Amino acid sequence: MVEDSGVSNSSIEFWLNKTLEWDQITTLESQQDVCLHLPELQEFLLQIYGALKHMSSTTAVQTFPLIGQLLGRLCWNPFVIGYDECQKILICCLCCLYSGEPQNPLELKANSWIQKSLCHLLSICGMGNHTDINKFISTLGFTSIDYYSKLIENIVSSLVAELHGTQVNGFNSQQNISCRVTSMSLLCVPLITLPGIKPLLEALLNYHDHGPEEVLHSQFLEAVNEAILRKNISLSETAVRQLWLRHLPSLEKAVLRNIEQLISSQTKSMQEMAYVIKDSLLHRAACHPAVFRTIDEIFKNALLETDGAQEIMTVMQVFTQCFVQAYHENNKQHKFPLKAYFPHNPHSLVMALLKSPSDLPDNGVYQHLDHLAGMLKTTVEIKGSESLDELFNNWFLLIHFGEWADLTAKQLLLSQAKFSNLLWLLVFYYSPNNMNLQRTQIMVEARSACDYLASLSRMPTISVTDLQTLFNSKTTLTATKHIVMHLIISFVLFTPNGHSIARELIAYILAESDEIPQVTGLLIRISNTTSQLGVKYQCSVKLANDLLQEFQYSP
Repeated sequence: MVEDSGVSNSSIEFWLNKTLEWDQITTLESQQDVCLHLPELQEFLLQIYGALKHMSSTTAVQTFPLIGQLLGRLCWNPFVIGYDECQKILICCLCCLYSGEPQNPLELKANSWIQKSLCHLLSICGMGNHTDINKFISTLGFTSIDYYSKLIENIVSSLVAELHGTQVNGFNSQQNISCRVTSMSLLCVPLITLPGIKPLLEALLNYHDHGPEEVLHSQFLEAVNEAILRKNISLSETAVRQLWLRHLPSLEKAVLRNIEQLISSQTKSMQEMAYVIKDSLLHRAACHPAVFRTIDEIFKNALLETDGAQEIMTVMQVFTQCFVQAYHENNKQHKFPLKAYFPHNPHSLVMALLKSPSDLPDNGVYQHLDHLAGMLKTTVEIKGSESLDELFNNWFLLIHFGEWADLTAKQLLLSQAKFSNLLWLLVFYYSPNNMNLQRTQIMVEARSACDYLASLSRMPTISVTDLQTLFNSKTTLTATKHIVMHLIISFVLFTPNGHSIARELIAYILAESDEIPQVTGLLIRISNTTSQLGVKYQCSVKLANDLLQEFQYSP
């Protein structure tokens, strides 16, 4: 193969001697000699690339000991890199010499030199201060910005064509290109934020050779992900999704950073939290089931590690709303079935939870909640599926759609119908894994709280003391405390009696307890859910938002 390429050590030595003669390019004779030999040199570089692409980097250096010196000198010659496609062919040759997994100090040193050479070829900063190059550019009638922009555009487009398998100058660039993609991706690491490099990054991320191993270097994937998270670059949705599909650590880092950002912003509205999620593109990437299930697994672990923290539950609810919206927006495209996203839950239960409260008539909310609670209760209790896995999977599904818990608390206070199923649903939301005896106790205490609040709602006037009594009622069960808090917040938002004492009561709760995250979270969630129900509850939404504005920054 080397013999067929027309490349020999004697021919490399000939061109190396030429570059030594061209070092003084300011002389007219040197410039004329360079220009005279450029077409022949470009043809020779193509022959070099044809030979190198069939070799490993070690074999290439052993076969052609002077190849590094030749390419290095050519990279710094402005006449050479400014001629036709020489700069692109030089980069291809550098990719061939790059060691994807260096085995010794010599290969590490060679890699460092190659990276610097590539930065020099592509970087405006690396070339802009070179006096000879600037003189050369000015003689062509270009400004530095125009010249470098065009240079980078040509190199990037050529490399993208390589990845797409097109014919370049008569040789098939697709042949054995997979073994070069790793090196090419690693060479791009210091150039990721360079203007004009975006098409190459996207072509690399969308490149697949159908082999069992990942062809893109992990450093490249990590660097691209970090640049995306820091907003240093902006790639297409498809490219970002491919990044997260092929590199799990990048997806995990993106999700964890997004969760941290959302938790720190939970004093704001759910609309602002939704904006943070949509800005990350995670909700749209989650339309691929593999991405969705990975994100879901991270949420699951976060809930287990925090013992069901309200902040995590709120983030999950907002993320699910964003995902559902993105899923439905893809109606015109091929969609994966819902079973692919929720493989461990009954389809009928998933469909019931997916229904939007805004699509139900006001008198239909109770019926839907009763139906929903009945299905969950049947799945959890009557069918005997109280294994920890089954319990958790069904509870975890309900957490995704936490707006139904908020509507349940509202219905328990305002509906005159029998509400045993609804009460069970709220208890299950806060206490999924309690044994039957403890759950029965929680049910009794929760019903007592509902009855007490219902009696207060029928009184002409009430005082803060009436609700302080309920808030301070003795119970050893954490779930009961959460349920009572949920009912109290719902009471002050949805009953006229509650409106009049809302500010004083919230101030008392925040002063007497460490429940700030739960109170704030409930106000945000209830405001968001209620805003979907129309103008009938406009006063409740306004009160919740006013309370948030007044108390969310309280120490």
